[in-house]
Order: sequence, then C-alpha cells, then structure tokens
Amino acid sequence: MYTIALGFLILFLFIYIVLNLPVFGKLPQKERLRRIKNLATYADGEIKNLSLTPTKPADISYFQILAKVLRGNEKGTPPQALPHIVPDLTASDGFKMTWFGHSSYLLQVEGKNILVDPVFSKRTSPFQFLGTKRFEGTDFIQPEDFPAIDLLILTHDHYDHLDYSSILKFKAKTTHFLTSLGVGAHLQSWAIPSHQFTELAWGESASPIANISFTAVPARHFSGRRFKRNQSLWSSFVMQTKNNRIFIGGDSGYDYHFKEIGEKYGPFDLALLECGQYNTMWPLIHMFPEQVVQAAIDLKAAALMPVHWGKFRLALHDWDDPIKRVVAKSEQLGIVLATPMLGESFYLNTMLPSKKWWLDL
Repeated sequence: MYTIALGFLILFLFIYIVLNLPVFGKLPQKERLRRIKNLATYADGEIKNLSLTPTKPADISYFQILAKVLRGNEKGTPPQALPHIVPDLTASDGFKMTWFGHSSYLLQVEGKNILVDPVFSKRTSPFQFLGTKRFEGTDFIQPEDFPAIDLLILTHDHYDHLDYSSILKFKAKTTHFLTSLGVGAHLQSWAIPSHQFTELAWGESASPIANISFTAVPARHFSGRRFKRNQSLWSSFVMQTKNNRIFIGGDSGYDYHFKEIGEKYGPFDLALLECGQYNTMWPLIHMFPEQVVQAAIDLKAAALMPVHWGKFRLALHDWDDPIKRVVAKSEQLGIVLATPMLGESFYLNTMLPSKKWWLDL
C-alpha cells in the first residue's frame, strides 16, 4: 500500500515539475487577467472567436485524427534539402522583406528591423526530442546571425509561433516586443520586463516605433501551450508606415473578419497570410489555399505572400500542396503573388519574386 502511494506521489511530482518548466510559460493573472475577462469575446472561462469555431467537425473523433496523424504522409517532407539564398539583412529605408520559412520573417523599413514569429528550433515542440524536425536545408540562419531587432512581433502563443529557445536568444538584442493580450504572461515569466513589451486586444493600436503604428485585429484560431486553451488572445496586425500598409496575418481560419478588416483598414500593399497545416479534420482554424486567395481579395490587398509553409510538417498534406494550390487559384483570379525563396529579400517598390522554385525539387 505504501509503495503504491509513494509511486503515485512520485508520478504527481514529476508531472507537476514538467508542467511548470519555463518552456510552458504562465497563464495570465491579476490586471492582465482582468483585461482578458473584459473582452467582448470572453465567456465561459475562455476567449472565443467572433464566430462559433469548434476545433473539429462533430463527426470526427480525436482518435480518428490521431490515427491519421500517426499514419502520416510520405510526401509531407520534401525529397531533398530546400534551396535558400544567403539573407541580406542590411537595413533599408524602403519596405524590404525576408522570409525564413513557416511564419518567421523580417520586415525592414525606415532603417528599422521588425521580426515576426521567430522560430529557429529544430522542432515546434516544448521538448526538442518530440515532434517532426524542420525540413532539411531550413537551418541556414540562426538568431545569432540577426542584427539588433527594433520590434519583435508575436501573433499568438503556439509553439510554431512563440519559440521559447528563440525568444531567449533574441531578448538581449530586441528593443521591444509587441504581442496579443495575455501572451505577456509568458514573456514576463521568461524574465522580459513588462516595460519592454506591449500587449494589444483586437482594435487596440500602438506605435512602439516612431512613425510606424500597429493595430491588433481579429483572427479565427485558438491559443494555449498546455492543456487549458484560449487563455490568451490570437491576433493579426495591421502595420502602417509612412508609405505602406501591411497585413501581418497570424494563424486564422477563413471568416467574415477579413472583409471587415479590408473595409476598415484596407487597402493593403501586401497581405502576409498563413497557407499551410490545414485539413478537413480541422477546417475552421486554418485556411485552405483557395480561401487564402479569397482572404487577400477581402482585405483589398495589392499583393499576397503565403507563409506558414516550407519549414515544418504540422499537417497531413504534401509539403508543397499549399503553394501549388495558392498559385493555381491566384493565377485563375489574377492575384499578384510573391513567392520568394527561403532567405530571399524583396522590396515592395520593385517586381515581386515569382519563381516557382519548388518545382525544381
């Protein structure tokens, strides 16, 4: 009897210690929690989407999802190392962008460096021995290679957007962080002082950089790094510079909010929209490629760049299915598309990169 009790105690202590490791961050408390509870979309102990958004269809079980995930897809990983261009990270006055795979990219304008959702670990997981590895060839740059960062934007707290290891490496070279309401609890637990970050709810704006403003706007997704979901907000951001308006899209399923954002804040010179990690088993929290194109139209975007693909296998589709389908739909509807190689920089005031480099693999 005592042996069994001791075993349960040891197991409980182990689980408690693991779940309180720094990588999981912290849940919002005190004033931060009060702000969250005052959100119009807060109900039943969690933040809600604008539309009812179940994480899966009623006729799909979690067992079915797990079975298909374990079965996998042999075409979910590229057949060879992905090509890249050595990044040119020198400062720029005009609007310049460099993509590093998935949703990590650097925006440079007016001499400032703005980094979005940096994830440079091998896996999008709390533990680097669990989960699928990043694609071969995508490790061409590390946090140490970056210049000083004036602003680091974090759209939400999922592991493929908020990477604990990368944040620790960037925090000493980052002047300020901008994120969704509630995510600051994680940052504060990682020894980033509260004066060094700004948290926004949907509709709130801030200008952490002079002459550049950011407004948090709705997305259709969810949040959470442990078992309790939707305790911090998930957002997209409208970026307004002296000459350009950019839509920084966090993870989102398709919904009417894109059209509302386009009406209120558009038109946009460039929409950066997630395009990847979708499946019919979770159809409302990620967009299918054809929906990505429609979202760009709704946003009144002059050009679309699909991200959230090209580095990690987090769904069951072929690794290049997102880009093939979004290109096909864009060509059908006459949408201007930017398809840079990994590490390739481009400027908005020049011809956008359009090479179909993935066809060469």
